[in-house]
Amino acid sequence: MNESQNITLISFGYFEKDFLEKIAGAVRQEFLYSVNIKEGRIDLSEFYDPGRRQYDGVKLLKTVDLMVPSESIKVLGLFNVDLFIPILTYIFGQAYLRGRTGIVSTYRLKNELYGMKQNEELLHERFKKVCIHELGHAFGLIHCHTPACVMKSSTYVEDIDQKNHNLCITCRREMK
Repeated sequence: MNESQNITLISFGYFEKDFLEKIAGAVRQEFLYSVNIKEGRIDLSEFYDPGRRQYDGVKLLKTVDLMVPSESIKVLGLFNVDLFIPILTYIFGQAYLRGRTGIVSTYRLKNELYGMKQNEELLHERFKKVCIHELGHAFGLIHCHTPACVMKSSTYVEDIDQKNHNLCITCRREMK
């Protein structure tokens, strides 16, 4: 485990402590860095696009990038709002490729959005995969074609459900 540097998860919005600790544990296990959890505060209204009724992921990512603590090798901003980028209807998350920052949101991962019964365990599983996926991009990984790899591209929640929360052997080798 790399103790001199860490990955920082910055929570913007309400997340239960247990939920965040489970995400931190999964990130720690996958990337072998210690993981810090911090609370962040920004005025989300500055990122709201009334025409789309969503939040601008590009601007949020830039803002979170300015908040990277010096001891952090990577930072992931955690949100629970509906994110978009101009070329896509919505996103689960995004990150700077080989950068130090990513953002993710639980919003589109919730069963209730799709007319199904609330399922906290499934929400946690999906969010864990999206967090690891976006951190993978920050560590320089591109989308993978291995069906079960966490780095496989996901357009719909069903795509997320069909993959594992781990990097495949090829992606793990790329990380080294």
